[in-house]
Order: sequence, then C-alpha cells, then structure tokens
Amino acid sequence: MDQEWEDDSLYDEDDVTMSESDGIRYLHFGTEWIQGAMRMSKPHDLVLAYTQQMMTWLLFHEPHESDRIAMLGLGAGSLLRYCLRQTPSYCVTVEINPQVTAMCRAFFRLPDHVRSEIVHEDAADWVENTENHNQHAVLMVDIYDAAAQGPVCSSVEFYEGCKQCLDQDGIMVVNLFGSHPSFELNLRNIRQVFNGQVLVLPEIDEGNTIVVAFKGRGLETTTQQLLNRAESVQSRYKLEARRWAKALLATRSVDTAFTISEI
Repeated sequence: MDQEWEDDSLYDEDDVTMSESDGIRYLHFGTEWIQGAMRMSKPHDLVLAYTQQMMTWLLFHEPHESDRIAMLGLGAGSLLRYCLRQTPSYCVTVEINPQVTAMCRAFFRLPDHVRSEIVHEDAADWVENTENHNQHAVLMVDIYDAAAQGPVCSSVEFYEGCKQCLDQDGIMVVNLFGSHPSFELNLRNIRQVFNGQVLVLPEIDEGNTIVVAFKGRGLETTTQQLLNRAESVQSRYKLEARRWAKALLATRSVDTAFTISEI
C-alpha cells in the first residue's frame, strides 16, 4: 500500500483505529500495523493473503453443522464473516479487547448471528478452561498486539491448551511472521505439542507464514486425494487451494513432517 502514516508517537497502543484506501477499510491498534481489513463492496471476502491461507484447513476437513470453529483474535472480523457465510458451523471468537469488538460492530459489519459467539477473555486463559476442551474441529490462532510482531502467546503451555481445545481429529492454524525471531520458537513448540504433525506454508510477501497442526489423523490421506480436495475447495470456496496443495507437496520434508502417502 502506498500510504503515508503519522508518527507512532501520536498513537496510544490501547487505541483501536481504522483507515481506508482504495475501497478497503483497515483496522489498527493505535499504530500503522494492519490488524485486519474489509473490502467495502464485498465485506465477506478475505482481503489479506494470510487470512485466505488461514483457511488451509479446508484441504483436510469439510465443515459440518455439528462442528465448532474457534478463532483466537477477532481482528477486523474477516475470518468470522467468512466462516459464517461459507460454512454451516458454529463459530466462537475469543477477543481480549472489547474495543476491538465495538469497532467491528460499528465499522466492519460484524455479524450478529445465531451461530456466532464472541467471548471477551485472554486467549491463554480460554484455552486452559476445561469447558472449552475437546470441543472444536478447527482452531485459528491470530493474536498480535499493537506492535504486530511476534504472537502474544507462544509457549508450549499455550499450544498444549490449544490442542486440548480441539476434538479428536481437530486442526489448528496459526499465523506467524516467518522473518521474526519468534518464528523458530513458535514452530518448535507447535511441533513438540503436536508430535510433529505440522505443515508449513511458504512465507508470503507480507512476511506471514501459516502453520497447520493436526491433533489426530488429518494427514492420513494420499497425494491424489489432497489434489482432488484442492480442486473442490477452489471451486466451492473461491480460494487458491490448488496453489496451497502444490506448495505443500513441493516443500514436503522431514522438517515439515508432511506424512501424506504417495499412494
């Protein structure tokens, strides 16, 4: 984006602000860092490339009415709007800052939906609550502060809690910054907690790297089944699923613990 920003010292990190450019409205936490985006003419679209990749779990799981999808971090509500529009599942969003929710309701068309629940709580506390354990088919983790560098939560204990919140074959998707010093720590902790059942998408231009972790048997599929599923996802959800699948296959290695069979 070609956009000139005010000096950071003018912002209070507790502020929740927004900006607009070329028909897209952006959410900020008192700094120039973008925390979410919405195309005004198509509010249910996923504008940012990394939010599209957060839906990589669709390659391995078809959402059902009985599913619960959890999101840690509301941002501009992009993933919530998309999941409510594109899936039949119940959605739980955990957001620590009520100001973010208020901003989304006022300016980012946050849905008031029977299948949507927003919980104002620290994500680290939420994942430790046993009432949330073994409940969710998918958990999408995107929790950053105003500096928007390393994730707010990154410990083994936090990812253990995330795993506990998944159902038997649940999938966790995490947004990380590949070039940030926190990346290797987070990836190492995720691999440890999920016993190496982890996939890493290539870093995108904005620096985001999406990590997908499997609690159960989600990786027990064949190459052809993955490619077939990618075709279906791309057609139905209008996402770059074929590219994701090919990237995962091309980067398959011990490091990514990609265990899809060649059969």
